[in-house]
Amino acid sequence: MNRTSVARVLRAAVVACGVAALLLLLVDGGPWLFGFSAAGSGTAVLLPFVAVGVCAVGLGFVLPRVDAAVGRLTHHREVTPYSALAAAAARIRAGSLEQALPGLAQVLADGTGATRAVVWLAVGDRLVATAEHPPRASGGSDEEHVPNLAVLLARPDTDHVVPVLDGAELRAALAIGKPDAPITPADQRLVQDVANGAALLLRGVAQNAELAERVRRADDLATQLDDSRQRLSQAREVERRRLVMELSHATGDRLAALRAEVDRAQAALKCRPEVAAAAHEALLLARGGLDELLDRFRVIARGVYPAVLRDQGPAAALDEVATDLPRPVRLTGSLGGRLDWEIESGLYYVAAAALHALAGGPAESELVVAFGRTDGRATVRIDDAAPDVTPDRLRTALADDVERLAALGGDLELILPNGPERPLGMRAWVPDHLEPVVESGTGADLGVR
Repeated sequence: MNRTSVARVLRAAVVACGVAALLLLLVDGGPWLFGFSAAGSGTAVLLPFVAVGVCAVGLGFVLPRVDAAVGRLTHHREVTPYSALAAAAARIRAGSLEQALPGLAQVLADGTGATRAVVWLAVGDRLVATAEHPPRASGGSDEEHVPNLAVLLARPDTDHVVPVLDGAELRAALAIGKPDAPITPADQRLVQDVANGAALLLRGVAQNAELAERVRRADDLATQLDDSRQRLSQAREVERRRLVMELSHATGDRLAALRAEVDRAQAALKCRPEVAAAAHEALLLARGGLDELLDRFRVIARGVYPAVLRDQGPAAALDEVATDLPRPVRLTGSLGGRLDWEIESGLYYVAAAALHALAGGPAESELVVAFGRTDGRATVRIDDAAPDVTPDRLRTALADDVERLAALGGDLELILPNGPERPLGMRAWVPDHLEPVVESGTGADLGVR
């Protein structure tokens, strides 16, 4: 027996017991109360009619209190469809949406005798449970949501659903559950009438919820944009450190040797003018070192952002790098057109660093560089069938480039050798369009497979 049946039985029992007690008191105790003899008295004949009249009048004053007591005992209120619609109208006119929506859920539950009534709002591409009666206990589960009406109807706690439409667009849905009783035509009409009366309110609430969702998404995008800016700043710092290290490595030893040759020539000329030939030889050596240093500076200048990369793309720029390497390099594949300079430079720098690490010495086997573009990603892969470096050394050489790729929303994967069919190499990728990245990568480790 559900709460509705229990409440009705208890209400009828209380009213019946009260009326019976009052009738017995007035009919049997009337002569004693009013001071006349029951036998042969015309007044005694009127006592039953008086008792019924008193009961009828008294019920009008007592019934609201009986309903309140029964509601407290059974947690159920006896509501007629008309009173439910009146309560719904009052809830709709409430000044606060926090009062209106839970009130509508309570009206649905009370008016249909449902054990659970829920107001679902359409937010984006899903339905979100915004108000329900009886309310869940505090500290319950997270926000309830379902993808569509079909899933909502399939829920075990939902027996009837009425959608609220704005033209052809779903704005909300009213759902009730009566596991212990059938959904009657009166219940269906009541839910439909409440939905019709609250349609404008629910559409406005749904639009407000959708606006709030868009504001939240805009805040998330702003946060992601700030994160992207921080990652780009980190990439610039990584590039600055790389240039400092490259310049120090390229010029420190050579400048020291050049200074030593000049000092030796100067000392020879001062101490022994007759050995001008030795001084001339030392100056020739210094001139050779200076020419080599200038050539090295040109290579570094091309590596900062080579003109070929700007004009022709990363494949042509890597072809220029390959001409200075002691090993042959074969370029394959294509990016399918020009991309943003950040994307092209990211692929170029990581590929150039990998080529320098793998082509440290002469070898007959060639390095294979393959460009590609698929599934929204621009990729470059380098394979070395006869590597003379260990995977750990290659990983160390590419550590800074991993940070740069992470700043662009990409990643780098180290490919470990496994026989002739799987040479040592690496595969790097970046998005072919720069957009904010939801999950920011750390860029601290290389992926290995």
